Amino acid sequence: MTALDLIRAELTQILSDKGAEMGEITPDTPLLDGPLDIDSLDLATLVVALEEKTGKTPFAGGFVLFHTAGELAALFDA
Repeated sequence: MTALDLIRAELTQILSDKGAEMGEITPDTPLLDGPLDIDSLDLATLVVALEEKTGKTPFAGGFVLFHTAGELAALFDA
């Protein structure tokens, strides 16, 4: 399973828990201020879930700027 697949799965759960609709998630999908009904707390929840599932901590050295699902996936696929 790729990091993008994990992002899709986790976002499906987050959005389902909120009762929000799930749209298509592509590498170009913006994570905030885009078509998905997620906020910064949801995004933090997503990052923690990815760290737990992959065992990777791409933010251990500090924050790395990302905007899209693909950019976030690249941090976990590296």
